[in-house]
Amino acid sequence: MKNIICIDTGGTFNKIYDTKSGMLDVDKDSSAIKHIFEKWLGRVELISIIGKDSLEFTENDRELLLQTIRSTPINSSIIVIHGTDTMDISAAYVSDADLPQTIIFTGAMTPFSIEPIEATANLASAIGFGVSQQEQGVFIAINGLFGRYTDIKKDKERACFMQIK
Repeated sequence: MKNIICIDTGGTFNKIYDTKSGMLDVDKDSSAIKHIFEKWLGRVELISIIGKDSLEFTENDRELLLQTIRSTPINSSIIVIHGTDTMDISAAYVSDADLPQTIIFTGAMTPFSIEPIEATANLASAIGFGVSQQEQGVFIAINGLFGRYTDIKKDKERACFMQIK
């Protein structure tokens, strides 16, 4: 089986309700992902970086993501937990580096802390896709869709992802 490495960058997937501020904040400890992995039968390495909503990402954040991916073994599949609003921008940034790994972006439209099913299904689908994918490149696995990052886009009007090819 391929080595699976999960890089958590934050995003809605990780948001939790802060009772003091009344806001949803990104949990930088990756608690949601750790909770899912406690039940997981396979071995997945977790690397937590950035820890913010993807709408707040900077060029430096994307460069940190790229450098983190570059530091992983070549024969690995990389799962990137990312906010859905700018997932396509980060995927394009990573794709431009022409890395030898299989890199799969996923996330959630609803925080795991509010409704765990979507986030869990998306992460499980991304891992399954990563294990079975033989091609290198950058992909998205979300809401039952799988494909190259150029073929799956978020339709913000409909609040869902769509396959465009």
